[in-house]
Amino acid sequence: MGGYGLSGLVLVGALWAAENPPAVVWRIEDVRKIGGQATEVIGAPRVTEGAVGFNGEDDGLLVAANPLEGLRAFTLEVLFYPAENGLPEQRFWHAQDVDGARALLETRLNGSGGWWLDTYLANGRTAGLPLIDPKKVHPTNAWYWVALRYDGKTMTHFVNGVKEREGVVEFGPMGAGKLSLGVRQNRVHWFKGAIREVRVTPAVLADEALQRVK
Repeated sequence: MGGYGLSGLVLVGALWAAENPPAVVWRIEDVRKIGGQATEVIGAPRVTEGAVGFNGEDDGLLVAANPLEGLRAFTLEVLFYPAENGLPEQRFWHAQDVDGARALLETRLNGSGGWWLDTYLANGRTAGLPLIDPKKVHPTNAWYWVALRYDGKTMTHFVNGVKEREGVVEFGPMGAGKLSLGVRQNRVHWFKGAIREVRVTPAVLADEALQRVK
């Protein structure tokens, strides 16, 4: 997949007020352990320039922990690199608890060098909500911060700090469960690209406090 250079990376978000609860930060730079948790390695994801790369065919990581467990409101942020020539539908983040509640971050590729974001929340009891807008196309082969924010009623997603979609859904708090990176937990919809960092803040961050790449 080549290198994943991060020249021009600007992190915006460290300036929000000190009274806000801190984010839990998982740097995805070791296939054997994430956030202090041992992983189940699927296929052969590899470390490249401080990130973990996935081949889009049979690479993934499974963590026996759910970073959204117990949160009534949260801001989830992921620094990732969607590569060209992956599957049309890819799941690069999938948290699921023992009762079937799910949180997913996905990409859609148009086959012409573009991708758009698809996010999904479901509590396992009532209809979940997907957020997707095929008009919000971004170039592949570049780094992005994506964010999914939930305030207890409304979910909103962002690419590089720019709001793209929002909607109302009944969700959470989630219980104990698992997290997969690079693939859906039932091992379909493999992701081609790389993931460098995951941040979970147990609060609703303001738009201007979100991480972004410029």
